[in-house]
Amino acid sequence: MIKIGRNDPCFCGSGKKFKKCCLGVDTSAQTSPATPSLTAEIAKIQETACARKAAVLPLGVFVLFATTSGDAWLLEVTDMDAMQVAQGGEKLAVQIEENQETLEINWTHKFEVKNKKFNLISYKDKSRETKEDYPAHSIISTVKKIRSRIPAELLNTIHLATTEEPQTQAD
Repeated sequence: MIKIGRNDPCFCGSGKKFKKCCLGVDTSAQTSPATPSLTAEIAKIQETACARKAAVLPLGVFVLFATTSGDAWLLEVTDMDAMQVAQGGEKLAVQIEENQETLEINWTHKFEVKNKKFNLISYKDKSRETKEDYPAHSIISTVKKIRSRIPAELLNTIHLATTEEPQTQAD
């Protein structure tokens, strides 16, 4: 799960604090084209998938893509997380919480591109699946472009811990 705090850098890659950037305005108000909402972009990529059109779109540290087979995914480039948002031309329910202070996503998979093939690893059961018809080259090119634009120090600060590890005290 990704959780961005209000004082963390915005997920769009602008370098501004999250509270001063994409979600720094009331999300119930109409957002301008200059302030993208991840939820709105997911809805767009779902529509693209339902129309069975291919697309690969970068958005901050995210990549959204759709295939002509009607599948669509949301990818996150810092931890290589993934969540399917459409399958076979049908929209899937998306577990995402987006508000003025945080962005929380319940990721279902990890992804990787190896040997020009798109691979998924399920968090639930660690099963692996290769999607040979996915645009692996375009996806990895987009991931590399995003990573090259964001300094390493910034990439390391995007995620907040979602569970606290028990601390042991030294004797």
